[in-house]
Amino acid sequence: MAPQATEPQVSEPPVIEHGGGVWSVKVPIPDNPLGFTLVHLLATDAGPVLIDTGWDDPTSWSALTAGLGTCGVAVEDVHGVVITHHHPDHHGLSAKVREVSGAWIAMHEADASVVRRTRSQPPERWYGYMAAKLTAAGAPAEHVAPLLRARDEGRPRRLPGLDPALPDRGITPGELLDLPGRRLRAIWTPGHTPGHVCLHLEEEHPAGLRGFGRLFSGDHLLPGITPHIGLYEDPDDDTVTDPSPSSRLRSTRGDPIGHYLDSLKRVGRLDPAEVLPAHQHAFTGAPARVRELIAHHEERLTGLLTLLTEPLTPWRLAERMAWNRPWDEIPHGSRSIAVSEAEAHVRRLVKLGRAEAVAGSDPVTYVAV
Repeated sequence: MAPQATEPQVSEPPVIEHGGGVWSVKVPIPDNPLGFTLVHLLATDAGPVLIDTGWDDPTSWSALTAGLGTCGVAVEDVHGVVITHHHPDHHGLSAKVREVSGAWIAMHEADASVVRRTRSQPPERWYGYMAAKLTAAGAPAEHVAPLLRARDEGRPRRLPGLDPALPDRGITPGELLDLPGRRLRAIWTPGHTPGHVCLHLEEEHPAGLRGFGRLFSGDHLLPGITPHIGLYEDPDDDTVTDPSPSSRLRSTRGDPIGHYLDSLKRVGRLDPAEVLPAHQHAFTGAPARVRELIAHHEERLTGLLTLLTEPLTPWRLAERMAWNRPWDEIPHGSRSIAVSEAEAHVRRLVKLGRAEAVAGSDPVTYVAV
């Protein structure tokens, strides 16, 4: 799942040279208002390395290969692929790049674990998991019905990202990646996914900008939109079969909002000269952007406490939250994402002792304390 945006940024050219052996290539995301993923190309002494690969679609593949050609690189030349996180608009084309080039794929273990579990689950398990998760969050029967039909009819793997490439290498937080001639350090930034990483290029900025190197930020830090922070998806989660409040609070999905806020502070302390995100455009002023995002989530949490003066399910809470369009105009899939984001914020309030699940409620409701 990608960050939410009302319209894509389309003013910049499809390939941008950032200097110092770094380029970005716009790779389209079909039928998505974000428009594209910025795949970054990093020259190394061992050969070109990609940071993310983009969505698995013929149009996206054509854009990636053409963009690399503009940079003077053929896909066959790619030495390695470093994945910021497992979502299909970032990891989707990794298998094809590896097939053509023989490149290795590196990913943080927390997201590699998600990839392994995803590949091991049949499609009907995923549809059933999503249906149970939404039912436990208070979703109406008409919203859940399409997922149950897909499960019972044995639909093929139509959801994106159900066959992601298995990585060849891990990414160890805090360590330099094995990229001859470059200093690229992995910074673990969980929140958007459990294994999201930013990549800090610890080299002088080619234009001499003030700050410490450049940061490939994936979806963690974006210039004009807020990344989706929802509960981590896991079909092995015991809440599929036991959706009770106590089970949901034991969930392995943890506290994504808390993880994200902590990760933002870590990135802000780096104070990079420039940020190269996976969507929109490169930007400066990372500490200020970090402060804006922290303030946004603090305001969100405060607003939810006001809503939770009465017991509400996550679904009813999502209906009342402010989104980039009225609830009635939000499509089916995006409503599911919105509910997951509402749940993540409620989880944070529970962790802080400012909200609690109402004992005996089914579906579970929460109230401020």
